[in-house]
Amino acid sequence: MDSDDGPGPQLQGRLGYQLKHAFLELEELHTVHLARCTVNVRELSVLLLLDSREPESQQQAAGRLGVDRTTMVGLLDGLEGKGLLVRQPDPEDRRRNVVVLTDAGRRALKEAKVASDKAERELLAGLSPSEQRQLRDLLARLVTRS
Repeated sequence: MDSDDGPGPQLQGRLGYQLKHAFLELEELHTVHLARCTVNVRELSVLLLLDSREPESQQQAAGRLGVDRTTMVGLLDGLEGKGLLVRQPDPEDRRRNVVVLTDAGRRALKEAKVASDKAERELLAGLSPSEQRQLRDLLARLVTRS
């Protein structure tokens, strides 16, 4: 590599640059591995959230994912159009709707999780199992701190 190639040592050593490029690489790997699945990586996030909680409103789900309501409506509309979730009246409060995975949604989630796991393993292949756990633990501490 010529010294003029790449971002240079000052930028390459910055955490923001490193996290951004690791994220971009993971996104590309997800695109490849999820290509045969029913969902993309953003939709997978929604399915993972809905599968791990009691049924909740789209507003609650948007808040937990950190996306605006308009974005969430678009994601849910797309997933509902694929038959992967339904909006239904909340049995506890009929004034609001909750979002629930369908059986097809659970099957799509299972398939997409396998593909996503492959993408993550490929990204982390250069790290030992111990280093992989350490990276995940450290990132979890940073994310849950806020």
